[in-house]
Amino acid sequence: MAAAREPDEAGKGKPFKLLGILDVENIPCARDSILYGSIGSPVAGLGHFLLTSRIRRSCDVAVGGFILVTLGCWFHCRYNYAKLRIQERIAREGIKNKILYESTHLDPERKQTKGNGSN
Repeated sequence: MAAAREPDEAGKGKPFKLLGILDVENIPCARDSILYGSIGSPVAGLGHFLLTSRIRRSCDVAVGGFILVTLGCWFHCRYNYAKLRIQERIAREGIKNKILYESTHLDPERKQTKGNGSN
């Protein structure tokens, strides 16, 4: 009987590499881009075949559809990922400054409440 894997060991297997070079598990957006491209490829090829009944050209359209859909999803996902990273960095710096300047004379909130409390 094979030994059962522990729950914490589930993700520690051999990583899945596409074509031996692209580590799909650890590269953000790679998995989704490949999946959407593999779905877009037969859709584009079959759609072209149903319209024109040309087999070779439909295969070319399917390959082109895979490339276009994969790259389109890749760039869209990476753009959103970079935008999210920038927002996280800004929030992290804001929290760090809040902790650093809290209850000091440099605290901007303290200056606002000081002016309102003198009335």
